[in-house]
Amino acid sequence: MTWLKWLPWRYVVRYVAHKHGFIDPIALLARLHNFAQPSEVGEPIELLRAGVVFHARGLINSRVIQHNLDWVWPYWIERQFDPYDVSFIPRAFSITHINLTHRNWTAIGWPDCPELPIVDPRGLLTPFLDGWSLDAWIMPQQGEYLLPSRALQCQQQLRMAGDISISTETVLQGMTLVTQASVELEDGIAVCKLRLRAKSDQQGYLVLALRPQNPEGISFIHRVRLNSERTAWQVDDNKRVEFSRKAERHHVSTYRQGDVYIHLNDAQEQTDGVCDVGMVTAAALFALPADEWQELEVSVPLTTERNEQLQTDAWRQEQQKTCKLTCPDAHYQFLYDAAVTSLILHSPEDVYPGPYTYKRFWFRDAAFIIHALLCAGLTERAERALNQFPPRQTLLGYFRSQEGEWDANGEVLWILKRYFEMTGRKMPADWHGPVQSGARWISRKRLSDKPDTPHAGLLPPGFSAEHLGPNDYYYWDDFWGVAGLQAASTLFASTDLQQQHEFAQAATSFSAAIDKSLAQCAQRLKRPGMPASPYRRLDAGAIGSLAAGYPVQLWAPDDPRLLDTVEFLLRRCFVKDAFYQDMIHSGLNAYLTLHVAQVLLRAKDPRYLTLMDAVAALASPTGQWPEAIHPATGGGCMGDGHHVWAAAEWLLMMRNCFVREEGQTLVLCGGVPQRWLGPETPVYFGPAPTSFGSISVEITVSAESGVLVKWQADWHNGSAPVMEITLPGYVAVSAQAATGAVTLSKQEA
Repeated sequence: MTWLKWLPWRYVVRYVAHKHGFIDPIALLARLHNFAQPSEVGEPIELLRAGVVFHARGLINSRVIQHNLDWVWPYWIERQFDPYDVSFIPRAFSITHINLTHRNWTAIGWPDCPELPIVDPRGLLTPFLDGWSLDAWIMPQQGEYLLPSRALQCQQQLRMAGDISISTETVLQGMTLVTQASVELEDGIAVCKLRLRAKSDQQGYLVLALRPQNPEGISFIHRVRLNSERTAWQVDDNKRVEFSRKAERHHVSTYRQGDVYIHLNDAQEQTDGVCDVGMVTAAALFALPADEWQELEVSVPLTTERNEQLQTDAWRQEQQKTCKLTCPDAHYQFLYDAAVTSLILHSPEDVYPGPYTYKRFWFRDAAFIIHALLCAGLTERAERALNQFPPRQTLLGYFRSQEGEWDANGEVLWILKRYFEMTGRKMPADWHGPVQSGARWISRKRLSDKPDTPHAGLLPPGFSAEHLGPNDYYYWDDFWGVAGLQAASTLFASTDLQQQHEFAQAATSFSAAIDKSLAQCAQRLKRPGMPASPYRRLDAGAIGSLAAGYPVQLWAPDDPRLLDTVEFLLRRCFVKDAFYQDMIHSGLNAYLTLHVAQVLLRAKDPRYLTLMDAVAALASPTGQWPEAIHPATGGGCMGDGHHVWAAAEWLLMMRNCFVREEGQTLVLCGGVPQRWLGPETPVYFGPAPTSFGSISVEITVSAESGVLVKWQADWHNGSAPVMEITLPGYVAVSAQAATGAVTLSKQEA
């Protein structure tokens, strides 16, 4: 809209700002841009939009919560607003109040169903994206109520036997409340279920509470009605909540009247409530005799129409397809199985990096998540997700999910190559055009090799959602660009030698430009470690430059630039053995810690296990990680509370500990912890897809034969690759066979 340039809008904005005593926003924005490299784009509109929505809710929170602290709020608010709690955050003149201490929740759902209800650390159930929630309380005849969100302790677990469910148990002064949340299929419709079991040593009531809130804060409810049978709520005329029993008592309250919690002992009963503010609360009460377990089932249909694609035994079908881990470490086993479950839930067609805050698409996250799907044996899901890529490609060849993120094309081409390698298939003709134009976009996007500047030949400045800092010439983007060009060359190897040569040459030229730029950095910094960009010092943003070692493996495992970068990060950017990203995230990052661990694993550095153990310890009781973790509370402080990229990285870490490719060699058992080796239970992993074919690995220990590594494989071309069995603490052995076994001997001290 070039006509806007002719309007004096800048002068109008400045005049209005000065008239009302505000700082000049135009001048302020100009100064902000001075802190970044000149770029054709600023922050992606998608991220700006998400930030506006995020803080809009935070603004509403600031207007509601702090003036109504006698309400029953979600767990994060009860903790973050408590001055005696380690999670407390002073509010002062903060414009928005947002969840910065306990961004933890876990998705439940049904395979191929896009609706993903979430459950918070105290069992608060939010059935719909960004919607209201259901809570359960115990109201005794006398004494303190059992309110899970105010309980300092509870027991929560993810159950994966059969259907997926989350159980939360809270105990207080003779009262026990157990909630179980799940999604079930009823006549082709996905239904969210909340099953309640309650017991009290004195009579009272089990309370089902309708809450205009969720793990992010306020979520409006304008009207609720109890039906004439007293067995269901109609919420805002478009959602229905059904009870398995009639409510003995029922209360409704509006914002002006206060929380319904305050009115539970009122004699007056209401069956209908309307609030123009959107803060209706309701409570259905069910009699609770003393010392008797009482049960209640609550059903919330997630859609109104049948979905014929949903299968009644979908969980069993999906779990049968997956690569299995069997190990004696119960916690590692649980985290692996939970990661597989997360991948299944979040790949209904597109893949999502989270069920709530990040329930949208990025090519970056998709590449890692699809790679984990492939490594888990969920090939059909990976293929289905990849088929969503071409419609997102522009006419110029750019794979666009957000503007200004120049890593996307490289990630798309790399994951395509991995897909065709791991399935043993040839690239079909309908992918030729997207791959060709995607690779040529990378070549065209590169800057000129002249003049001789530190960024010559690199990709232009962009905004990195890896949170490396303001717009800059990020090596993260460049390494992905080279990986994409190499992938395109490989993909055309059997169909078009001219294009194979074109993209191989382009990758070589791009790599040379990066090497030259890094050499100038090494001279400036007086060490080989790689900063985030040619103009940065070494800081936490250097984590992005590890992409050359993991996952794309452009460089050898012992490249000094990789290893020196890791040493810097371990020494300066780790807290409690986890990577602390002090830019934007300002928290411990499970998935980025595992990136460092992967580089250490490739280098045969035993410290990889320390980092793995740290990540395992950071997992929630339901086996999930938020994107960033508060170093003090251990709760989520940024991003989605159920971060699927983190789950994908845990699965990929486990996979690479058993099976990983190094060029034309397949490395077996390179990261299997010695503490798992015992005579009681064999350690098993498989069948694991690789670029050479599928392989299953088993490690057994006996007093007679020592440590025995056995494998069975189905190679793509019928011939086995060279395999290196490098179990830590044992002498490495080479082998080459479809089926075989080797006995390992201990390394001398």
